[in-house]
Amino acid sequence: MESLLRPARDCADILKKNGWTVAVSESSSGGLVSAALLALPGASAYFRGGGVIYTRAARRELLQLADADVRVRGATEEYALIAAAQIRRQLETTFAVAESGAAGPSDSPYGPAAGTTCLAVSGPADRTRTVETGHNDRPENMRAFARAALELLLEAMTAEGRRRTGPEGTAPEAP
Repeated sequence: MESLLRPARDCADILKKNGWTVAVSESSSGGLVSAALLALPGASAYFRGGGVIYTRAARRELLQLADADVRVRGATEEYALIAAAQIRRQLETTFAVAESGAAGPSDSPYGPAAGTTCLAVSGPADRTRTVETGHNDRPENMRAFARAALELLLEAMTAEGRRRTGPEGTAPEAP
């Protein structure tokens, strides 16, 4: 958990500074993204909620996404973005981060090799990324996936902050 606290703290600082909020939809990280964000004092200012969407039934019930609404495999960047956008809409947040993959020790029956996850951030600008650790150590992969999700969230928020204030931290000139 310690390795997740620094990126979570960086995310929390930006979220609080800007009055932004976040929601989380994760699967193969098993709740570690949410746990890291919630481990910090003051999380109620920015964390709106989320869930571990580990099965199709959870996707249907918790994300309220019918099978017909999701015509892509679960562990893809496209699916991660669908999940992030949906949890963002449901909880009305500024940003949402989603993760879906295979922690191991075996490959997913849906395609990805152990140690592979797909990440997405839904926000003012969307971002996606695939992470491959190259090993099948389940606990280590779960931590690596959560760390990568927090880093992608941080990257998206930092870019949005720059876009809003300009490269020098001042408001951009009007056109």
